Amino acid sequence: MHMLEELKKLYPDARPALRFRSPYELLVAVILSAQCTDERVNKVTEVLFREYNTPGKMVTLSAEELERYIFSCGFYRNKAAHILSASRDILEKFGGQVPDTLEELRTLAGVGRKTANVVYSVAFGGDAIAVDTHVFRVANRTGLAKGNTPEKVEEGLMAVIPKEEWSKAHHLLIWHGRLVCRSQKPACASCALHEWCEYAKGKA
Repeated sequence: MHMLEELKKLYPDARPALRFRSPYELLVAVILSAQCTDERVNKVTEVLFREYNTPGKMVTLSAEELERYIFSCGFYRNKAAHILSASRDILEKFGGQVPDTLEELRTLAGVGRKTANVVYSVAFGGDAIAVDTHVFRVANRTGLAKGNTPEKVEEGLMAVIPKEEWSKAHHLLIWHGRLVCRSQKPACASCALHEWCEYAKGKA
């Protein structure tokens, strides 16, 4: 897997950009990160988590109070509803602890496949590839995995990347999408994946 090896050299310290200190903080941060930059989420959670960093503390907030904290992340009403519902689920169904399996994570309100995969791989060391906009774009452009839905791309990446590399590959592709393979003006001329990339060869 030439592309993966090159990305490892480029981003040896690739890790999540979201700041968190527990599986619960990561879960909340990932819910907030939909259609929002990690930088913005980190600013919001820095304040939010000072007081409300466990499910028990979070559910003491009303929806309106939580919305005021997370307003700048966008889609704040939906996100507040999801965070509060997920927090109640964790308290009522999982004894206050974020579940550590994909199946159980996906039962939480507002937790889709991508969010579950991130929490499972980052918080619990599980093997999963979360396909966000960066991963989706880089995988399709390079030809690493083609698909018109995140699920298709996820399946394609899982087929070509060894299972023990899935979580690492997720972070490598995100960093490459942020720094080089950007949506508007990809830096193809200086890209280390240039010789294998379908987009660079005009095929994508």
